[in-house]
Amino acid sequence: MVSRNEIKEFLASRRARITPQQAGLPAYGGNRRVPGLRREEVAMLAGMSVDYYVRLERGNLSGASEAVLDSLARALQLDEAERDHLRDLARAANTTPHRRRRAPQQQTRVPPNVQRILDSMTDAPAFVRNSRLDLLAANRLGFALYAPLFADGRKPPVNMARFKFLDPRGREFFGRHWEESMNNTVALLRTEAGRDPYDKVLTDLIGELVTRSEDFRTAWARHNVRLHYTGLKHFHHPVVGDLTLAFDAMQLPAQPSLSLTAMSARPGSPDEDALKLLASWAATDEAPPRGIRTSS
Repeated sequence: MVSRNEIKEFLASRRARITPQQAGLPAYGGNRRVPGLRREEVAMLAGMSVDYYVRLERGNLSGASEAVLDSLARALQLDEAERDHLRDLARAANTTPHRRRRAPQQQTRVPPNVQRILDSMTDAPAFVRNSRLDLLAANRLGFALYAPLFADGRKPPVNMARFKFLDPRGREFFGRHWEESMNNTVALLRTEAGRDPYDKVLTDLIGELVTRSEDFRTAWARHNVRLHYTGLKHFHHPVVGDLTLAFDAMQLPAQPSLSLTAMSARPGSPDEDALKLLASWAATDEAPPRGIRTSS
């Protein structure tokens, strides 16, 4: 459940990162007692009273209109993911207990037609996950790429965040880009927690990671959020070594809690050679067996 403290910490963390110069304000005096902007400066930039902004930053978004949220987002220079997160926090704050509806249950199985789409993608690693970062299904090359997640005979669903933070192989798998990948993962979970604060399984996962991983706990306290539809993924694969792949993720309209991610290597690059080697390995008996997939 979204608490006032979460709202307070999110707004305060966004305010602290903006300097007066970045906001186009004169910086009077050399000694500022707070990092970033003062509350009265945010209020001025947002066109609201200082008292009202203080109320918002104390975690009281109840009754805040879209216009107020937009003004606040502009003043704090929020990006698209942060704007959406602010709206999610406000939506939860404005939902009374008797109006809360049970959120649709997160899917942990993929329909056969989605699996067939995955299987048809023979030259690109591809997988389906839900918004809690459970890897639910993949094609042959996808299973080969994420082989460390399925060590010791594990089968889908396998939670990618739990692997990354609680399995020693997680840090090895993401190599020198582990910290970047770690921060992205935390930001994705923070985004989903704001979007669906009543998902008990998600809340339990976050509680487990906060309790058991100092890295997760530190990153979680930053209150960063993000959208993750395209970019680069970096791996240190135990069979083919370092590998950088471009990825694109798309939400499945008929299963809104699921997204399909497909990856590719730049033509003529060492990454393409490594991906071809991975495909050859995927066809061997040493690779994760084709049978470890979920479909209904």
